[in-house]
Amino acid sequence: MSINRIDVGPRMSGAVVHNNTVYLSGQVGNAGDSVADQTKTILGKIDALLEKAGTSKKNAIKGEIWLSDMAYFEEMNGVWDAWVVEGNTPARCCGESKLAAPGFYVEIMITASV
Repeated sequence: MSINRIDVGPRMSGAVVHNNTVYLSGQVGNAGDSVADQTKTILGKIDALLEKAGTSKKNAIKGEIWLSDMAYFEEMNGVWDAWVVEGNTPARCCGESKLAAPGFYVEIMITASV
């Protein structure tokens, strides 16, 4: 059994690869930026982590999205819809949750195949 940890930190890894699947930690943008800007930043971080794992958003299996307020749903989706690969959209859920710190409006976690 092989486990590859990417961007290992004291509390968590940015991603973990196991059995040809990469699991990303929840990604956030810059606190205080707009919902759209946070989403763009997050998706850029996701692209970089997936690349380090040897895959891409084309192989996304599942997306989990948390918004601090569901009123942000359409603004986040505007950025998400431009990011996903047509015909290769992952299964996805989106819910409202209190996030780690004030000023964070979006958090996204992706699971992908390698």
